[in-house]
Amino acid sequence: MIEFIFFAFGAVFGSFLNVCIHRFPREESIVHPASHCPQCSAPIAWHDNIPVLSYIALKGKCRKCKARISRRYVMVEILSGIIWMAAGSVYGITGLAFVSIFYFMILLGVSMTDVETGYIPDKFTLPSIAVGLIASAAVPQIHNQTEWLNGLFQGLLGVLVGGGILLGTGLLGNLIFKKESMGGGDIKLLAMMGAFLGASKIILVFLFAPVIAMPMALYVRYVRHQETIPYGPFLAITGAWMFLYGEELWKSLFVLS
Repeated sequence: MIEFIFFAFGAVFGSFLNVCIHRFPREESIVHPASHCPQCSAPIAWHDNIPVLSYIALKGKCRKCKARISRRYVMVEILSGIIWMAAGSVYGITGLAFVSIFYFMILLGVSMTDVETGYIPDKFTLPSIAVGLIASAAVPQIHNQTEWLNGLFQGLLGVLVGGGILLGTGLLGNLIFKKESMGGGDIKLLAMMGAFLGASKIILVFLFAPVIAMPMALYVRYVRHQETIPYGPFLAITGAWMFLYGEELWKSLFVLS
């Protein structure tokens, strides 16, 4: 029963996340106007705005103009529900559960926005750095610490290392390739992730994300004949992995070797 409740709450917050994904890159308010069809601008009634169920009932189309609704909307709602349900199942109703929910929701929002627009809005990452630092102090267990000050220190160090190594890599790439090689959004994303992961796990993100991205990069370059891919989703996938298993991976690679 508790899993269903968490899933339902997650789907509702996923609906709000969809608003952010659509409006943040367009510099639009997430409060006004109310939800409306992006094609015909018709207001969406409450009964057409029930997560997942309304999409199924409407067969993925606007009730008024019959324009196709992007599958991203229902996908985000379902994935958000799964995030909430998994966190509730693993951590229960605890601070750690809600910190992990926030972190994974931001990663989901960033990934979807970057895929659609090639842009990672500061409205996702910059406030989340502050949330991550607060969480580091309030729930130091995310850094395997027990004292709030140690947790805060790990969060601050993660922000500095995460933003710093990607900034340095980007500057070096600019010198070598004579063009911008790393987007500012990626740098802020890694800094944000560092607030939740700490220094050691954010280093692992930096090391493993290019490996995960490589197959897609090769496909896009040599099959689709395109020069670039959105890097944010690969950082997010690796950051999710490290949140769950980074501590054990770090010890197996560097501490126990």
